[in-house]
Amino acid sequence: MSLERLLRSEGGAWLTASGPAADVVVSSRIRLARNLRRHPFPPRLTPAEARRVVEEVRAALGTLRLGPSGPLELVELQALEPLERQVLVERHLVSPQHAASELPAAVAVDETESVSLMVNEEEHLRLQALAPGLQLHAAWEEADRLDDGLAERLDFAYDERLGYLTTCPTNTGTGMRASAMMHLPALVHSNQAGELVSTLARVGVVVRGIYGEGSKAHGNLFQVSNQITLGRSESEIVESLEAVVRQLVERERGARELLYREHRTELQDRVGRAYGILTHAYAISSEEALALLSTLRLGVDLQLVPQVRPEVCNELMMAVGAASVQYREGRLLEPAERDVRRAAMIRERLASRQAPRGEA
Repeated sequence: MSLERLLRSEGGAWLTASGPAADVVVSSRIRLARNLRRHPFPPRLTPAEARRVVEEVRAALGTLRLGPSGPLELVELQALEPLERQVLVERHLVSPQHAASELPAAVAVDETESVSLMVNEEEHLRLQALAPGLQLHAAWEEADRLDDGLAERLDFAYDERLGYLTTCPTNTGTGMRASAMMHLPALVHSNQAGELVSTLARVGVVVRGIYGEGSKAHGNLFQVSNQITLGRSESEIVESLEAVVRQLVERERGARELLYREHRTELQDRVGRAYGILTHAYAISSEEALALLSTLRLGVDLQLVPQVRPEVCNELMMAVGAASVQYREGRLLEPAERDVRRAAMIRERLASRQAPRGEA
């Protein structure tokens, strides 16, 4: 897949609203941190060393065959316009820090956006695998397949006692960060989210916003991930986080049932208003769009809006960012014009992607 086709596509396979617990868990993600033995770690990289890392990874990918995922296309960030980099951030293919890198850096992505690789971010390599719904084990298998292939071609920094060596001490060991993107509107509405975040922090689970560290939970979307990797096996990390996510799923579903049972009219009104604004607004900000799409997705999951497919809500939540709107237009836009184009895109997408009669 060409970069332009990737950036203009409606979203990766992980947005399909399928898989276990897809009503609450948008996606599962496994990230593996790896560094190359014979190079300084990223904080100490010179431009020349960073260039050598990129070229070594390019050579390794050139002979790598991943099977179902297909080949990974390496793209250097310095060759991209700032707008294109930001679109990659909004698509969860690179981090904000990676997009802002001034050193030679790159990203490699498969055609489904299920597997990707950041080069010269916080670590030399950040391998990432995404799967829809609660499928941490499936994402782990994909990430492990890419890791094994690269390990045959690259010399990773590894210590027999400590495990994989990393820039960030919390990644040392397996180098694994497992996470789930969760939609928790009912817990937020019932003022339970803050308490849960504090409780989870005490057991080594981190809750962040939609774009990870330092970001806000726009659209009631949260990234829930493990904090420590040292001294724990990959299976322990995955199973421990999955248990936490399952508990959160049950808490969110319980809060939704209570909201539906005791405040049904208010809920129907909120969902109806959200759908009405999204299908008729002629200007809308990204923050308002995310809030309304969150309410609409809740209504879809509770079968209050049967004509809307849940995956359309997922895709729109990833498509309303400023960079994505401008990239589709092919030019930079003033904020007011962005709001107009965003509203038009939402109206068109909701009108064209409704479920056929009888299917919902």
